[in-house]
Amino acid sequence: MILVDTSAWIEWLMASVTANRVAEHLPEQCDWLVPTMLQLELAKWLTREIGEDKADQVIAFTQVCNVIDLDTEIALAAAEACRAHGLATADAIIFATARSKGAALLTCDRHFAGLPDVIFIEKVSS
Repeated sequence: MILVDTSAWIEWLMASVTANRVAEHLPEQCDWLVPTMLQLELAKWLTREIGEDKADQVIAFTQVCNVIDLDTEIALAAAEACRAHGLATADAIIFATARSKGAALLTCDRHFAGLPDVIFIEKVSS
């Protein structure tokens, strides 16, 4: 199982220079973990940057993956991740969700680099 962070989703969806490196780590759709927090971030970004039709398509894709709701266990683990690693709330929820499910976190966001079970792919500028 892999939780693909919003930053990695964006690189992949935009077919950026970094997208091929991200794609190397993408699992089969049945092995993607998608926290509801990530759905919110994706919908917000896609609607603003690309449009509602693409947002609807991507969110439909996420709904076929393993969607994980924010529950008390994950919320408390996220609070601890905020304290221990200095993560922002949304990032802590995403990190804690991956940890709670024993999944790797695939990301292009530097603030996750060095954290346990994180696959960090540095963004390549064009």
